[in-house]
Amino acid sequence: DIGLVIPAEPLFRSRDIIGYCYQSMFEGCTSLVNAPALNGTSLASSCYQSMFKNCTSLVNAPVLNCTSLSTSCYQSMFEGCTSLITAPTLPATLLAQSCYQSMFEGCTSLVTPPSLNATSLVQGCYQSMFNGCTSLVNSPALPATTLAYYCYNAMFAGCTSLVNAPALPATILMYACYESMFSRCTSLVTAPELPATILADNCYSHMFYECTSLVNAPALPATTLI
Repeated sequence: DIGLVIPAEPLFRSRDIIGYCYQSMFEGCTSLVNAPALNGTSLASSCYQSMFKNCTSLVNAPVLNCTSLSTSCYQSMFEGCTSLITAPTLPATLLAQSCYQSMFEGCTSLVTPPSLNATSLVQGCYQSMFNGCTSLVNSPALPATTLAYYCYNAMFAGCTSLVNAPALPATILMYACYESMFSRCTSLVTAPELPATILADNCYSHMFYECTSLVNAPALPATTLI
């Protein structure tokens, strides 16, 4: 008898997610078609980061019900999932730093993006989220009026089929908030309106870089430049 005590319950229940717990768990599983159910309701930093990255046969993504996120929790989760057509619903309105960064980057079959209902953004939250989604024609609505550093940086870069860009209602910008947002969107004909009059460093840098079909440029009403 060494005095070992067996706890009556598991120390960590399936609903209590701890940092990095599932990071890269199935990365590179190129024959995986269906993802397992993910029951976590309280997330932690990087808990699902790169979990299904480069699962090139993945068709059915798991339901993601969490409404309060944590730093990098979904970062690169489905990056390189080239068979994924429909993104899972993302109901969260309380975001966290880099929470959705590169989440669907390189998902070349993605047609149906998730709704993004948050009105207050945080640093890097949507950075490169749909970068390289070459089948995406319509972007989700982006209702946020409170921006943050890098929030939309390269969000739709390389979306060569994108025709309908979202409205961008914010009037006060932040560092690199729209940097490279639509770069290389070669099907984009009309740019969204840019009503902001209070600018920030690099806010529009490379925003429409190499948009070779762009005919209608936005008005730029700011009188004080950075």
